[in-house]
Amino acid sequence: MRETFVATTTALLDEDPRTALVLADISADAFEPARRRHPDRVLNVGIREQLMTGVAGGLALTGLRPYLHSYAPFLVDRAYEQIKLDLGHQDAGAVLVSIGASYDGAAEGYTHQSPGDVELLDTLEGWTVHVPGHHDEVAQLLRDAARHDDRVYLRLALQENSRAYPDGGRLRVLKRGGPLVVAVGPMLDPVLEATRDLDVTVAYTNTPRPFDAEGLRALADGEVVLVEPYLSGTSARQVAEALGGRPHRALHLGVGRDEVRRYGSWADHARAHGLDAAGLRTPIMEFLW
Repeated sequence: MRETFVATTTALLDEDPRTALVLADISADAFEPARRRHPDRVLNVGIREQLMTGVAGGLALTGLRPYLHSYAPFLVDRAYEQIKLDLGHQDAGAVLVSIGASYDGAAEGYTHQSPGDVELLDTLEGWTVHVPGHHDEVAQLLRDAARHDDRVYLRLALQENSRAYPDGGRLRVLKRGGPLVVAVGPMLDPVLEATRDLDVTVAYTNTPRPFDAEGLRALADGEVVLVEPYLSGTSARQVAEALGGRPHRALHLGVGRDEVRRYGSWADHARAHGLDAAGLRTPIMEFLW
């Protein structure tokens, strides 16, 4: 997914004079040819994500469309106050593009993990959040973000599904049956495997914000399971509001609130949090039957 981001953003810099890129050192080498061509629109501020966000806010106020890039914990967690003030309070738009997701950086320890990034952005106004489940979904999301001036967060991960669903902005039904199970981004393949012989409806989205409330109301019939690749319960409010006034039960599965204080790989952490197929199957079956 990261390679797709570099290629697409490089193309946007060449095609669209409004596009700017602000880096916190990460991927600077990959963008060096673009920096030589556009030194006024490709800026590397060093390992200073707070400054990166402030610079992006200023560029946005001049009419540019800034893209910011770093690891998720540095881009969102570390720079949260600047996101709140230099972007949100100023009503300035930008595209935040992260790597690392919840635990891709497990080998580097908790400093490089951010299971709470989407929940943090939920405290702020007006954010669109994309969580692509496949690298072939990334380019179109980046290009769509270049066509407006809203605030967008694109969350890239190592884990991905076996195929792309570029039209995954709204809930897309991939399996029809009984109670609804919603899979966000790279959670689709584990959900499909976990429910392969179960009588459930499986729907997919790569855009959890704004949440597809209309689609959820149309598909949910009393029970819904939501599986997300970040903190469990992150979308509980959105589901409750979408189904307000209807009797319903909801199960929210995601990264656990207890920290896994071991290193390993992203797959090890997925198993530890019950987000592989085997770990998902038991709570889904116990909840629905």
